[in-house]
This record gives sequence, C-alpha cells and structure tokens, in this order.
Amino acid sequence: MRTAGDDRGDGSHDHAFGTTAESVPPITRESADHQRTQRFVRPTADPEGRDATNGTNGTSAFGHPDRTREFSHADYRGAIGGGDEPPAPPPRDAPPSLPPRRRFRKRWLVALLALVAILIPAGTWSWVWYTARQDERPRSDAIVVLGASQYNGRPSPIFEARLRHAADLYQEGVAPVIVTVGGNQPGDNFTEGGTGRDWLVEVGVPEEQVVAIGEGSDTLRSIEAVASTFRAREWENAVIVSDPWHSLRSRQIAGDFGIEATTSPARSGPAVQERETQLWYITRETASLWYYWIFGDSSDIDVHAV
Repeated sequence: MRTAGDDRGDGSHDHAFGTTAESVPPITRESADHQRTQRFVRPTADPEGRDATNGTNGTSAFGHPDRTREFSHADYRGAIGGGDEPPAPPPRDAPPSLPPRRRFRKRWLVALLALVAILIPAGTWSWVWYTARQDERPRSDAIVVLGASQYNGRPSPIFEARLRHAADLYQEGVAPVIVTVGGNQPGDNFTEGGTGRDWLVEVGVPEEQVVAIGEGSDTLRSIEAVASTFRAREWENAVIVSDPWHSLRSRQIAGDFGIEATTSPARSGPAVQERETQLWYITRETASLWYYWIFGDSSDIDVHAV
C-alpha cells in the first residue's frame, strides 16, 4: 500500500489528498500577492438585518451583532503592531523642532545684518575722506567761512587758514562777497564772525564785501544763521570754506537749509599737518554726520586742535 506522499517525487497521483501534480496551479507573482492578502471576516449585519456568515437574523455564529469587514494582510499586521506604520506624533506639549533650512536662513540673515552694520559706517568714513579731497569753486553768490576759535580778536591758526583760503577765492573772482560766521564763548569780547571780518579787511578785502554774522555755536546753528542772511539777500548758492574733513557735513546741512553749496576746503593749518590728526578728524566727522542724520542736531564731540 502506498502512503500519502509516496509519489510526490515522480509526479504520480496523490490519493491521500485527491490531487495530482498536474492539477496544482503554478505559483505566479499574482498568485503570491493574492496569498499574502487573506480575508478576515468579522460578522456584520446587512441592511436587512441578516447575518452575513450563517444567514441568521440579528446575530452571527458567535452571538455578536452582525458586522462584516474585510481586512487585508497589511491591515492585520498594522492591528498587531507590525508593518510599515508611520511613527506616533510627538506629544502636544513638545516644542516643534526648527527645520534645518529655516535655521540656515536665520544664520545667513544675522550674518547679513552684521555685514551691513560694518559696511555702512565704513562707507560713510570713505565718503568723508573722498569729499575732503575735492575742491569745487564755481561762480557763486558768496563765499562762506565757517568760524573756529578766536583769541581776543585774533583768529586761531585753524581759523586763519580758512580765512586766507577765502581771500584767495575772492581774488580769483569765485564770488563777490565773503560771509564770516560764528559766535563767541561766555566772557569773550569778540565773535568769530567779527574776528574773521577784521582779519580779511586787514589783508586787503574791501570791508563792504565782507558780511559778518556773529552767531552760531556749532556748524548747524552757524549755517542756520547763514541761511537767514541768504534768504534776506536772495542768494542761492555758496562755496563753503572749512577744514577738508568738515566739508561733507557742512555741505549736507547747507543743502537741508536750501543753499546750493559746494566746498573748497583749506589745505593748510594744524588740521591737515599730521596724519593722526587727519584720521581723528575723519572719524569724528563720520560720527557727527550720522548723529545729524539720526537726530537732526550737532553732536557734542569737540575738536581741540588750535
């Protein structure tokens, strides 16, 4: 007697299982996928209340309400914790993590702001230096000499260098009038404007061609007083004489008061003799210019050159 499985190797009939080797269908990819998907039936009720499994009404073979649902093999694996299920979301109170790209952009923004904070003052410093090297002397209504220290009616070396340069411009025919401006300190008997006028008259400039304005404690107040005189005489443009490093700020302020100004700085005197002094003046004027742009006023930075 043959037992089950005696003929499995040679393709003979398998009487125990009632099948033959020829009757077993070949295993294909579709059949393998089908085998991996099994039906798991949970009893459920159809719309008429009949059991989907045994045909009874109301309950299934297991005594439960009629419910039927098909589960795939992947559903079953997910139900028991297997499969490629997505990770559980983080707790609600956990702080959200910042995406790497957003952190990268934030670092670049901080670096850009730091670069701008460095480049803008450096650019202003270069602008002050560049303007100090310019000498523009077009035909104008007046030559304006900004005041500096005076000692009992005698101009300081810095002030004298400015006045001498203004006298040269007058002789060249740049303008028919020289305006000297500047007030005095408490206890002084002379103003900077009056001292400048007297000095110019001594060197040969006709007195009637010199206008002295004896007020103004700083650049802003001095140019404000000059603007009032320009409006009264209907003047429009001027050549401003000051130290080279002072040219940009004085021109900016004059423009804000409606004066079309150019600058022709003095190239002699203590303000231009030493390189350290020049660097100090450029730095000081850069800070003063930014102070004026931000606050609309003159800074309290003093210059002690004489």
